[in-house]
Amino acid sequence: MTAPAPLPPAPARVLVLNSGSSSLKYQLLDPRAGVRLAQGLVERIGERSSRLKHTPEGGESREHIGPIPDHDAALKAVATELDRDGLGLDSPELAAIGHRVVHGGMSFTEPTVIDDAVLAEIERLIPVAPLHNPANLTGIRTARALRPDLPQVAVFDTAFHTTMPESAARYALDLGTADRYRIRRYGFHGTSHAYVSRATAALLGRAPEEVNVIVLHLGNGASASAVRGGRCVDTSMGLTPLEGLVMGTRSGDLDPAVIFHLMRVGEMSADEIDTLLNKRSGLIGLCGDNDMREIRRRVDEGDPAARLAFDIYIHRLKKYIGAYYAVLGRVDALAFTAGVGENAAPVREAATAGLEGLGIAVDAGLNAVRADGARLISPGSARVAVAVVPTDEELEIATQTYALVAERDSEKN
Repeated sequence: MTAPAPLPPAPARVLVLNSGSSSLKYQLLDPRAGVRLAQGLVERIGERSSRLKHTPEGGESREHIGPIPDHDAALKAVATELDRDGLGLDSPELAAIGHRVVHGGMSFTEPTVIDDAVLAEIERLIPVAPLHNPANLTGIRTARALRPDLPQVAVFDTAFHTTMPESAARYALDLGTADRYRIRRYGFHGTSHAYVSRATAALLGRAPEEVNVIVLHLGNGASASAVRGGRCVDTSMGLTPLEGLVMGTRSGDLDPAVIFHLMRVGEMSADEIDTLLNKRSGLIGLCGDNDMREIRRRVDEGDPAARLAFDIYIHRLKKYIGAYYAVLGRVDALAFTAGVGENAAPVREAATAGLEGLGIAVDAGLNAVRADGARLISPGSARVAVAVVPTDEELEIATQTYALVAERDSEKN
């Protein structure tokens, strides 16, 4: 009897799209192997000076400048660049397209295959994410039109945080009002917190279910999370990404009465206050810079405004570390990630200084070393491991997308 011919390998590539109002970030990955095949960015969509930068893995970057009128044209330009590398969107190896969607509310607690009903619900959530969900929807609709036969999966920034207990997720507002207007703490950067908490457990050689981690995602936007056994139990961002840590241009935590004061005494409109708190506060409001490298340079030169901004930033970080230590009860690791967390040794040193009584300390030599991979920077004797863990939100989106599609296909078969 002739042996049956072997089945062709199942498609394993995932195109990850992160669509902004005038930009389109993308990566093509094989999540099974953890391999990045290509990545790029289209920016200034709708302008005459649109720019596409495309980089195949192991190859030279290619850049094009010229008008790209809309997201449809942007994605078609991306497809052309991928074709040049033999990685086209019509490849049988492409399993799905994964979309970053910022806000899923309480409707979406896990990655979801997109259909018309899902699109309608993402659209319904626009009032709680007016800057992000419309752009995410544009990317989804564009990709569906280009490849209507391919599974499209939404991976939500808020999903990882839906495991928070009501005691952490609720504000102390009148319940009827809160429910009517869907006011609660949703949290953001969820794909990063999910990835980093698991990667930290792996660095310790333990299963995520065994480990309690405080994750500090410190970029221009910044957030903290308390993760118990792989599940988020608290996070610093709330209804919007404004709450919590001091950020590049956002204030973070603020007495709500400041807003009333600005309206009554400063005669500022709601839109003016929104702009102040989201775009003119945080580090840039305190010292005129939101680049931590520049702030540290100014601190070292004795600049008092930069010193104050840095001290406020660190003070808020320490408050959240202490609060989440109390929430978790036992902390196995503190993980720094994102641009500032991964690269700013002075931030890590200052944020952990004086916390030795909690078992948290960093080794000055290990902290000063620059390296690409995940690493421990705490002394071997420390009760709590302090780690630097590069985040990879695109790989997390690709992994979740592929797992969902593979599971769906196996159920069909």
